Order: sequence, then C-alpha cells, then structure tokens
Amino acid sequence: MNPGYEFSVVFPCLNSSEYTEIFLNSIVDCGYSLSNYVAVNNGSIDTTSELLASYKDLNVINNKKNYGFGIALNQGVMFKQTEWTILSNNDLVVSNDWVENLINSAIKNNLRVISPALIEGEYDYDLNNFTNSLSNDIKNYVRKGDTHAVCLAVHESVWDDVGLFRPFTKLFGYEDKLFFHELNKKKISTGISGASWLHHYGSITQKKMKKDLGLKVKENIADSNHSKLLCQNFFSRKLDKFKRNKLRRNAIQSEILSFGISVLGTRSEGEFIWDQCF
Repeated sequence: MNPGYEFSVVFPCLNSSEYTEIFLNSIVDCGYSLSNYVAVNNGSIDTTSELLASYKDLNVINNKKNYGFGIALNQGVMFKQTEWTILSNNDLVVSNDWVENLINSAIKNNLRVISPALIEGEYDYDLNNFTNSLSNDIKNYVRKGDTHAVCLAVHESVWDDVGLFRPFTKLFGYEDKLFFHELNKKKISTGISGASWLHHYGSITQKKMKKDLGLKVKENIADSNHSKLLCQNFFSRKLDKFKRNKLRRNAIQSEILSFGISVLGTRSEGEFIWDQCF
C-alpha cells in the first residue's frame, strides 16, 4: 500500500554493533524493507561495518572517521531527500507500523516535527504485546509542543525554515539542543505521538563516549561554552528550561489521569514507571 508520502529513516552508528543488530532485526521482524533506511557509520572500529554490509537493501554511508552526530544526520538527510525524514538513534527496538503511525499522526495533527512515544531502560517485555494492549484513546493522543532527541520525524519544509544540523565535529550531542532551539524560535509545530512506540536502551553511544573521556554518566559531554551558540543569556536559558519542564510535568499528570500511562516511560525491575520528567 502506498502511504501517499515518501519517507526515510537515518541512524548514525559509532561502534556498539550489538545494539545496531537488535535495532535492524526488530525493523525486519516488523516487516519493513531496509531500502528506506540509511545507516551512517561514523568511523566505527568494531564489527559495525561488517554487520551493516550483511543486511540486504540497507543503504550505508561509511565515514573514515567520526565526523560527529550532526554531520552524520545531514549526510543521511541529503542521501534520500524524502518528504519525511526520521532521525533515529541506533539503540532501539521498534514496534509494528511505527513509521506509518508516526507520520500519519503528524499529518492528522498538522505537525511538522514529531517523536514517537518512548520507553527507556531494561527490555524485559514484548513491545508489540504492550502496544496491542493500549487503548485507542492514547493511540489518538499527541503531547503537543514537545519532542525528544532519541527519534523524530521531520517534514522537508523544516529544512527550509531552520536548516540542517550544525556541522561541527565536537558538539558531542549538543546538535539536538541547537536544532530544538531553532524549532522553538521559528514556532515549528511539534509533538510526541501515542500512536507510535519505541523502546530505547538509553543512549549507548553517548555513554560509551563518556566512559572513553573519563566522564561520569550524569556529566555533560559537551563543552559548557557550547551554550553560547544558542545566543541566549543565562536567564533566558533557565527560563526556557523551566517552561519546558513545566509543560512536561503538567502533561505527565494529565496523561496518567486520562490514560493511566504517559508517552514517555521507564522500565525498571520489571515495572513501568510513568511519572518521571525526562
């Protein structure tokens, strides 16, 4: 069936091939062809290159070194140049019809950037069984005005208004913050959809980079001077963060009251936790 739009899924890889394999296998298990998927291998030194080459129809861009997350995303966006581009981490498990549900939710709600609902942490459950158990109420729900960096679908018109990601090699993940800042400045409509769900193991590449740099898990890998790229003073940045956290706290309370769950959750010790502010 032709969905009426073209899409591609771009995911950068930097080592951690075991998680990339889980991600790709979950995509194939859900019946997707990999011809719409673009892997950007950012100079991996493990078995990532061999793994990617083993998947039929997968589009692969091999970089000789790690050019950074932003450049890798830009390469993937330009490789396919589709109406919708889904930018994704590689340490995920996908659910049935996740792409169609995500983009259709964006179209239905007139959103130009949209993220799927997300569960982080231990993967000791079946994601498809979980999504099949959800009510139609939450599947028709969108938390408007919010999104997350783990996965987001971007309409091609956004590149004209905001541009691509900052092409600097040492932003260490700060590219997301800069991109979201531009979305906010341009008042781009965003949301998180309850129709599409993913499981996220938890930023495996970032954790590995922090370990290599001798940083603790909760330490910021990006240089503190990167905040200057936002062109905001200290108080403006704090006010934006306060507003964002307030929106999320209010949304969580409303979602739990309405649906019994939230669109952002955590899995720990065999239980789902829904009342945390990401």
